[in-house]
Amino acid sequence: MRKVAYWECIGGIAGDMALGSLLDAGLPLENLRDELARLPLTGYRLWAEPVTRAGVRATKVHIEVAGPEAPRTLEEVLQIIRSSSLPDSDKSQVSKVFHLLAQGEARAHGQAQEGLHLHETGAIDALIDVVGTIAGLRLLGVEKVYCSPLPIPTMGGHMAIAPATAEIIAIAGAPLSLLANSLQHESVTPTGAAIVCALASFTTPPMTVEKVGYGAGSLEIREVPNVVRLWLGHLGQISSLVLLETNIDDMTPEGLAYVHQRLLEAGAKDAWMSPIYMKKGRPGVVLSVLCSLEMEEKMTRLLLQETTTLGVRRRAVERWEAPREEVKFQSSLGLVAVKVRRYPWGPPLVSPEFEECQRLARALGLPIWEVYHQVVEEAKRHLGLGGEGQG
Repeated sequence: MRKVAYWECIGGIAGDMALGSLLDAGLPLENLRDELARLPLTGYRLWAEPVTRAGVRATKVHIEVAGPEAPRTLEEVLQIIRSSSLPDSDKSQVSKVFHLLAQGEARAHGQAQEGLHLHETGAIDALIDVVGTIAGLRLLGVEKVYCSPLPIPTMGGHMAIAPATAEIIAIAGAPLSLLANSLQHESVTPTGAAIVCALASFTTPPMTVEKVGYGAGSLEIREVPNVVRLWLGHLGQISSLVLLETNIDDMTPEGLAYVHQRLLEAGAKDAWMSPIYMKKGRPGVVLSVLCSLEMEEKMTRLLLQETTTLGVRRRAVERWEAPREEVKFQSSLGLVAVKVRRYPWGPPLVSPEFEECQRLARALGLPIWEVYHQVVEEAKRHLGLGGEGQG
């Protein structure tokens, strides 16, 4: 399973916030310093400390530069990256971030990108933020990055972000979450925007969460924790499947129910019927079957043999499959199996196998709903997820 990272921009995102979230999620500071030592840069000190932001514990990254710096052009920044001993994959990603930064700065200032001085976004701390974040993701084994919509405070109808940040967001087509409140701070910086716009997909992935880290911004804000939350885990599996469909208007309900059951018993992932109106206003159904590629021929043959259809449509589809596991345990009612599905945005979902509950209900003479509820609660306690007790 692929290891993934999801940045939830609670209070926004900046370069040091992204880096702080990685350290807070378990990236060793010394390992980060070793990676940054691959850059031909001196005259700075990197350190981190635990802080709280609106009651949320987080890690704040500090980068102290020895003296004033001359502004760098994009080409000068890229030359620093090229002359480093970083892996080629890191160099490529860092270059992508700084190209996006330069493009945003150029648009914001109405200047050509060539020869444009990046000022703050080309300074040592910005280089450390970008290189450190990309190297940190690699050290943590992250293969894919995701991000929430970018929260932008609105004041008097205007968005509280720098023009370069706005241009970067527009170039990437990143989604926004507008905050209509009195916040008067820059929630998303140009460096933060460039990092997530260059590296991340703006969707919420189905994932099993292993670690959570918080990166702190510089300001303490009462209205909202000035942090970015990083979820680290593994991505749910994507399966390549086939959707088979056929329209039927000349079979009895009993016959259709029989075929539906046969399809499921034969190994279909799922099968269902949808009511439709066909030619001449005749009522009918669409019989749909979801199956693996290996089962396509078997399912098609079964549809042609067991129904009156003259043809079957097919369509290749992909399905996200949430991380899940089957757990068997000895409940007070007997041995039973449950499915446990895990997501980053809530507690695990426990679902008993219905056939197991049906078997227990019949054997013990209990209502099916009572068995179902009791199995769920006992499974939660067995898995250490809490529970309400027996119904």
